[in-house]
Parts: sequence; structure tokens; C-alpha cells
Amino acid sequence: MREARRAGHFPGDAPYRAPAWLPGGHLQTLYASLFIRVAPVACRRERLELPDGDFLDFDWVDGRAGAPVVVLFHGLEGGAGSPYARRLMAQVRACGWHGTVAHFRGCSGEDNRLPRAYFAGDSEDVERILRHVKSQHPAAPLYAAGVSLGGNALLKWLGEQGESARALVDAAAAVSAPLDLSAAGHTLDRGFQRRVYTAHFLLTLKAKALRKAARFPGMLDAEAIAGATTFREFDTLVTARLHGFRDAEDYWRRVSSKPLLKTIALPTLVINAKNDPFLPASALPAAGNVSSAVTLEQPDTGGHVAFPSGPFPGNIDWLPRRLLRHFGAGAR
Repeated sequence: MREARRAGHFPGDAPYRAPAWLPGGHLQTLYASLFIRVAPVACRRERLELPDGDFLDFDWVDGRAGAPVVVLFHGLEGGAGSPYARRLMAQVRACGWHGTVAHFRGCSGEDNRLPRAYFAGDSEDVERILRHVKSQHPAAPLYAAGVSLGGNALLKWLGEQGESARALVDAAAAVSAPLDLSAAGHTLDRGFQRRVYTAHFLLTLKAKALRKAARFPGMLDAEAIAGATTFREFDTLVTARLHGFRDAEDYWRRVSSKPLLKTIALPTLVINAKNDPFLPASALPAAGNVSSAVTLEQPDTGGHVAFPSGPFPGNIDWLPRRLLRHFGAGAR
């Protein structure tokens, strides 16, 4: 049964296959992000003031009393408005569950206050978020999902905590997480990926960093940041500088979640498409790289946080349904 689960072929789950009209990882990624429209979900905003003087913002959908809670850790420069977040929260609401998109620092539409940001291995903030969500619904099952950067951060926390994670989380899932950040970083800094995906992310990342450089003089090199064109440059100039790493390579090596997959102790689904433009299939873990609590699903297609399905013009319903099945909800 363990090997069947890792292959993604166990009862009640249809393995993901991309529609024939949308071939290739780049097309699946870009089409799902740019052309599949997902309606906004009405949310309740909550701000958590932190002891260090900063804050975290949560966007909630409220369900039935005592119902399970799903907390979503978003991807790089994502948030409650991201299509995958909207669709997941809509499905959570349809189940009568509670759900929240937990925004990393500076990702809720307002810059955070401190000379720090968010990053792919921020275990301390992952724990802060989970403890806060659990405090709001202490008797309810809590399920955690992480997407891309948020998936890596969640998996890193789960691996570091081991059995202790069960005190907060009942089950977890990570989607398109860059499990090997060095492999992902080098991939995104070359060719088409650099010109399209990296350039897109750097537009907002650099703008935030330049505002922080102006607010905290002498901390960051604004001129160098303005000229950065790769993740390696940005992570060396900003992420490493703000969070205590030597440079991008040191950061990528130290926060990658792949080495910690062997110590995860609670049921955790890890979904990565083999044609994800952000992470080469050669960097994906095999069954021997993970604990018995981890279920690997690695479909041949799906792109990066895309997994479009259905006839043209398509939808992105497969992913939230798969996550909720993992968490024990009936698919709708």
C-alpha cells in the first residue's frame, strides 16, 4: 500500500494528467496563471501583532463550529489573491470548513515594519502562524498546505519538528515546492526561465527591497539591487543579507527541505510535476529519500502550481480537490 500511495494510484484519487490541448510545462504554468480566471472569495482580514514589532495578516473564510481548519502558506510574492489560494479557499468554504491564507511578512499588500522580509526557510514564522491558527480553533483538526516557496518552508518546519509537529498539525501537503533550492535557483537563472519567470518575480521583489533600503540606510546596496537580473544576485544582496546567510548559495543549501523529508512524522503529501519549469525532475526525491509518513506524487505533467484540467478554456479544480481529499474531505 505504501508504494501504491507514493505512485499516486490509490483508491479514490485520479492521477493528474494535463489536457491534450495544453501541452508542456511552460504552457501549463503560464496559461493557468494568466488566462484561467478564478473568482475572488470574500475573506475576513485579521492582523496578528508580533512581539518583535512586526505583524502577520491572515485572510479567513469561516466554516461550521468545530469544523477542520486549513491554513495555506502561499508562494513567492503570492497571497490570498493568487488563483490557487482563491480556488482552495472556495473549496474549503464549500466543505463548511474554516480556512485561512497566512501572508508572509510584506505579502498582504503592506510592507512589513522591520529590516527583514520572508524567505523559503522561515521556520520560526511558520510555527508562529500555526500556533496562532491553532489558538483560534484549539479543538479542531488543523491541516497545513504550502505552495512553492511556502511549501518548502512548511516541509522544512515539519522535518525539523518531527513527532513534535503533531501537537499543531494533523496532516500536511506541499505543492510544487522547490525542494532543492540550489537546483531551482540555477534553473530559474538560465534561458527562458530567467527572461520570463525570474524577471517577473524580480519586478516586485526589487521594488520591496529598494523601499526597505531607503527606510534602513546602510543595510542594503540599492544600486546593486536595482541592477540585479538573477535570483542568485537578489538572494545574495537581499535575502542573505537580511536573514544571516553568507550568500545565495549558502541560503539555498541551508533552507532546502529535501534533506529533511526523512524526518517528517505526520501524513504529508508532496506533489511535484516532472515538467515543472522551476525545478528539474532530476532534483526530485525518490521513495528512499523520504519517511514512511510522506506520500510522493510526481505526475509527468502539471507545470508549476498549475495542474489545469477540463475542456478549453479549462479550470484549476484538480489541485484543491486533491488537497482536500488528502485532508479527508469529500471532493465537490
